Amino acid sequence: MHQMTLAEIARGLADKKFSSEELTKVLLARITQLDPQLNSFISLTEALALEQAKAADARRANGESGALLGAPIAHKDLFCTQGIRTSCGSKMLDNFKAPYDATVVAKLAAAGAVTLGKTNMDEFAMGSANESSWYGAVKNPWNLEHVPGGSSGGSAAAVAARLLPAATATDTGGSIRQPAAFTNLTGLKPTYGRVSRWGMIAYASSLDQGGPLARTAEDCAILLQGMAGFDQNDSTSIDEPVPDYSASLGESLQGLRIGVPKEYFSAGLDPRIAELIQNSIKELQKLGAVIKEISLPNMQHAIPAYYVIAPAEASSNLSRFDGVRFGHRCEQPKDLIDLYKRSRGEGFGPEVQRRIMVGAYALSAGYYDAYYLKAQKIRRLVKNDFMAAFNEVDIILGPTTPNPAWKLGAKNSDPVAAYLEDVYTITANLAGLPGLSMPAGFVDGLPVGVQLLAPYFQEGRLLNVAHQYQLNTDWHTRTPTGF
Repeated sequence: MHQMTLAEIARGLADKKFSSEELTKVLLARITQLDPQLNSFISLTEALALEQAKAADARRANGESGALLGAPIAHKDLFCTQGIRTSCGSKMLDNFKAPYDATVVAKLAAAGAVTLGKTNMDEFAMGSANESSWYGAVKNPWNLEHVPGGSSGGSAAAVAARLLPAATATDTGGSIRQPAAFTNLTGLKPTYGRVSRWGMIAYASSLDQGGPLARTAEDCAILLQGMAGFDQNDSTSIDEPVPDYSASLGESLQGLRIGVPKEYFSAGLDPRIAELIQNSIKELQKLGAVIKEISLPNMQHAIPAYYVIAPAEASSNLSRFDGVRFGHRCEQPKDLIDLYKRSRGEGFGPEVQRRIMVGAYALSAGYYDAYYLKAQKIRRLVKNDFMAAFNEVDIILGPTTPNPAWKLGAKNSDPVAAYLEDVYTITANLAGLPGLSMPAGFVDGLPVGVQLLAPYFQEGRLLNVAHQYQLNTDWHTRTPTGF
């Protein structure tokens, strides 16, 4: 059962080959047995899962149907879940039980999805390795000595190890796509505003976006269908009709114009990954796609711009965690200032503290114009580059990451080295574009991803291209040894 995709589970439940309760019990037992190797879960919700599974079986018995009805999933631990710990991977929120469900959680629950638990993540979604979590690092199932990517590494590791078929995740600078690449999954960051951020604890509000992580594009289409849509509780949510993502998966790629930016193939890219990307291009050409070289001239400025904007927004968002209202509070503070200082110093880890300080500096008097305002101007130039490119091509293709997953601890002493691993992913967040990573091969036994970017609200196009590619390749079917 654990090898089934979401689509296969939906068919099995519809054909009464097994019940949601049976499947849920199998997967909960598997998580209990195997997750100690991975540390991919922060909280297991056995009682809730079994209750939801029984309810889903009853709904099916009454004639209801739906791809997510009875399907087991997990939520990244920054989606608020009523009455269940929502920690954001931080000591600061270790004792926080959300009083309400995030919109994404509520929508998927209404569709009948079964929540198995909350997955581990980089603290407050800040990191590219899932090593900054207060609950310990997550291990990559393909090699337990390597990172699974971040910040959605818990969701990625759990799905890659076949502990469950799919999970929710979030992407601020590549945190869905990079873990997908490192663990041989398909991961989709939707257009900014396509999925509600209400109840999703914020890191950088103008960049954060929720999305699905699964083994196939078909499964991502199913999960995105349940997550997407307008939400009046979220002022950044876009009131745009949600298409049937599964319906467009069978479209031909004949004549599809794929742009390949020359800037992607620079000295920083592992040549073995470059070769796998070229192989992916050839595969898509066989399916009828037309390849064209394009340019994104301002890509070189994206990382410095991102690492001004994101920490600036983080310093503002995380100011609410002060020991007064909720979250960690220090013992016996001498006064209000001592309460603030020690609660924040004890509650936040080193990476979060680093980004808060960088952000506060960039927003301070005398530096706002020099750093934050300039970064926002660069952000506009990055968006303009994409708009010009999409006048010539339908999608953009390139590597998801410049290197395969690195060893645990390898970049801990040099945060900038980890930041540089986001070079191909952060531009989509700066511009608000949808992006997808899909499996494209292996380097030294570690998975490699190819990234696709599309114009606004063209998630269906990305899923279609990935699905057609996966019908003609088998990289996404490979399973890590021991799982």
